[in-house]
Amino acid sequence: MQNNQQMKSFVVKLLKENLSEHYYYHDLDHTLYVTSKVLEIASHENCSDKELELVHTAALWHDTGYINTYKNHEQQSCLLAKQYLPEYGYSAEDIDKVCGIIMATKIPQLANTKLERIMADADLEYLGTSLFEEKSDMLFREVQLVNPSLNQEKWDEVQISFLQNHNYFTTYCRENKEPIKQKHLSKLLDQRKSK
Repeated sequence: MQNNQQMKSFVVKLLKENLSEHYYYHDLDHTLYVTSKVLEIASHENCSDKELELVHTAALWHDTGYINTYKNHEQQSCLLAKQYLPEYGYSAEDIDKVCGIIMATKIPQLANTKLERIMADADLEYLGTSLFEEKSDMLFREVQLVNPSLNQEKWDEVQISFLQNHNYFTTYCRENKEPIKQKHLSKLLDQRKSK
């Protein structure tokens, strides 16, 4: 697809101009972070150039649906991808694959193909990094706007449950991110005990 830079510029502009300023976590920086992480993870998963293109495209579009809705934004992201990707030379078959990859980010994650597994892991890669606390705080502030009764104690319980139930799909993330994720979980469990 010769128009990748044009497409990226379009999505960046779309998000900058339309995302709520109250999306502290699901902002443009998150999209750009995930697009870089899909390439990092994919480089360890023996992807062809075509597969790299598809998973990178899905990462770019995966949260565009937030410009229209908070709940079920993944479906909205797919609708936007279906609307605009033909302009960038994508076939109907490729767009269907991109939408499948986008839908793999819906919680709870269901990832059936290699590219869906890469995307799912890239979207939650931060759980196993030093950015966990910072990103978790940003997400807490964002979710509080949708659910004002959520306090820090309840959020910590949500985080504990989420970490306990989350599994990385790719070998790369299982080997490199899972051990750090487990440290974050242990820290939250220790904090809960000390209260």
